[in-house]
Amino acid sequence: MNVTSLPVCVIEDGKMAATMKGPVGVEDVNVTFEDQQKINKFARNTNRMTELKNEIESKKKSLQNLQDASDDLMMFDDDTLLIPYQIGDVFISHTQEETQEMLEGAKEALEQEVKGLENRVSAIQQLLADLKVQLYAKFGNNINLEADES
Repeated sequence: MNVTSLPVCVIEDGKMAATMKGPVGVEDVNVTFEDQQKINKFARNTNRMTELKNEIESKKKSLQNLQDASDDLMMFDDDTLLIPYQIGDVFISHTQEETQEMLEGAKEALEQEVKGLENRVSAIQQLLADLKVQLYAKFGNNINLEADES
């Protein structure tokens, strides 16, 4: 363990004076190739988890839009009215009942996608927790694995 003294600035009567603070322990830890691989894996999975969370938010917004469209469709009184439904780049007109069924199918598919993404996020969170334990056990306070909330 290396011992280092840190300079501290003290202001008294409008004058600044530099003083040395007592010994501070700085542990010198060798970073092996295996450790670097774990750190890299942690970083990659943290980024992947952020991407997945953003994708989940996007899909939840789409799901809300489908729900809103479904609610609006239920307010129509005229069952003979043809409703345009977008498939890819084209709009195809369907009856209110057919459109409602298509919206329900799209909502179910989107809900399944969200569940799958949430399961992947949970698996990544478990992996990150395991890596944190291993890395903090070796490096202690010399490594910061907490996400910046900025």
